[in-house]
Amino acid sequence: MDGIVIINKPKNYTSHDIVKIVRKIVNEKVGHTGTLDPNATGVLPLLIGKGTQLSKYLINHDKIYEAVLKLGEKTDTADSDGKIVERKEVDNSILKPEKIKNVFNSLIGKQKQVPPMYSAIKVNGKKLYEYARKGENLEIAPREIEIYDLELLNIEKQEITYRVHCSKGTYIRTLCENIAEDLGTIGYMKELKRIKVGEFKIEDSVELEDFENNFQKSFITIEDYFKNKEIINFDDKKLQLFLNGVQLTYKLNDGIYRIYSKNTFIGTGIVKNNLLKRDIILI
Repeated sequence: MDGIVIINKPKNYTSHDIVKIVRKIVNEKVGHTGTLDPNATGVLPLLIGKGTQLSKYLINHDKIYEAVLKLGEKTDTADSDGKIVERKEVDNSILKPEKIKNVFNSLIGKQKQVPPMYSAIKVNGKKLYEYARKGENLEIAPREIEIYDLELLNIEKQEITYRVHCSKGTYIRTLCENIAEDLGTIGYMKELKRIKVGEFKIEDSVELEDFENNFQKSFITIEDYFKNKEIINFDDKKLQLFLNGVQLTYKLNDGIYRIYSKNTFIGTGIVKNNLLKRDIILI
């Protein structure tokens, strides 16, 4: 079983929890391409077996989330898991759709974002949340992110539901705080659902409790993942040279190619400067 499975991660599970559960079921090596907070739900692509070699092609994918921003309160973790550290009255003028949309428009584009202290980013070998739990605050270097789109979905009482399309490395907790600040108040991320990672969509995912009996619903083989790439066919001699790590001459455009021999998918190779070298090998 080599490929990708898309799990709809339930709430109160860490990404590592899901990896352990799936690993026990498939009895194969399992990895993921990016964590989701325990209180978040949604798309979690898992790489299984030799599919773990796909990670280099998946780590930079952009993402789409649906988030609920709670206004008028601030927590120490910037989400609903934290303790409320500040409260502030929310004027009704803040909740006007036009005002919210203007703030959204101002946040679209490339920008620097400071990750939250309660995150898994490592500094001097320790994760930031380990410092935060001890009450230690560090100066965190901002990171470049990009917000491609922000869409207002709903306003109810003092909660704003929105959809955001963003680059890798964007912290939605921080974005929620920034939106609240730009609206003239405070806020935290109450709920978060990831609905798309790259080309992997929530509607193509499988529920965790259904995985063992219904994993085929969301399973993508390595061959299927590269289905749009061109094909190179090998005879027995070239196949053996290729499997032994010999770079073969092919006057083709640089890029990834599907490798076949006798109608059997062997894996992928990469052409660069007219030389083909092995990439992901299934045999």
